[in-house]
Amino acid sequence: MTLNNYQDILQYIDVLLKHNSFTKAAKDLYISQPYLTQIIKKIEDDLGTEIINRKSPQLQLTEAGKVYYQYLENSEAELNQLKNTLIQYNEDSPISLSIGVLSSLATFILPITLPKFVQAHPEVTLTILEDLPSNSEAKAMNQEIDFYIGQNPETVSPSLITHLCGTHRYYAVIPPSSDLYVSGSVQLSPNTIAIDKLLSQDLVLTSSGSAIRRQINRLLKRYNITPNIVLESTNIYTVSKFAEHGTGVAFIPESAVPTLQEDLEYNLYPISLDLMSVDFFIAYSSQLYLTDLHHDFLNRFITNVQTHLIV
Repeated sequence: MTLNNYQDILQYIDVLLKHNSFTKAAKDLYISQPYLTQIIKKIEDDLGTEIINRKSPQLQLTEAGKVYYQYLENSEAELNQLKNTLIQYNEDSPISLSIGVLSSLATFILPITLPKFVQAHPEVTLTILEDLPSNSEAKAMNQEIDFYIGQNPETVSPSLITHLCGTHRYYAVIPPSSDLYVSGSVQLSPNTIAIDKLLSQDLVLTSSGSAIRRQINRLLKRYNITPNIVLESTNIYTVSKFAEHGTGVAFIPESAVPTLQEDLEYNLYPISLDLMSVDFFIAYSSQLYLTDLHHDFLNRFITNVQTHLIV
């Protein structure tokens, strides 16, 4: 078995289970159906047991298949760790770092944290992969990227080492269409509006799975509120724009406040940190070999975030 077979076989199994069909999976993989069937049969012959249950309504892993799949995942992680460890001995290898981060967060946090690192290490190629948090987390776990930068790490996998960096508060954007709107004021005083009243308004929210949405869903459940969600978006800046133009109340992080138009009418109401907060973090695989470059990036990033962002 070659080193690359771990990734190939994992991909074959994932696509096969996704399509529930050898024919469709083979088409997706750009290989022939007999070839895919032969690969799976060869693996099963070598292992002495079936890894795919073909008798169930949907193709699925057998119990032995689940054990084998876990073995493949562990082997791939160990291979990535080995590559990362050995790269320091290869003088011809390009020096690079890769970061996974949500696009809206990258726009805000990276310009105030990375320039000094780039200046100090002109020899390093820095790659920023703007992606959904779930994808960045998975890539960090598989060591496909060096670092994953995110918000509110409560659900982050324990296989990642996470460093909290700083905290920001949330604001509610209240348009004139809301009965909570206060004419003639932009900034409202803290603790003057009950959170259950805010959550009972027409809402413009980020999509399920986002750090903000998880906290809002928790509050909705706590106060037993069925929300009236007018609009959802994966982009916090889209949410804030709809709110400032009167679509409904939105909850945005402090970092998004400067993007609001000053000539429009709306209130900004600070949410208590006891209810909601933005907790920034940086994470990496517990299996990642940290070089001096990794340590320098990590220390600079945490220091810069704490200097600029902590409440």
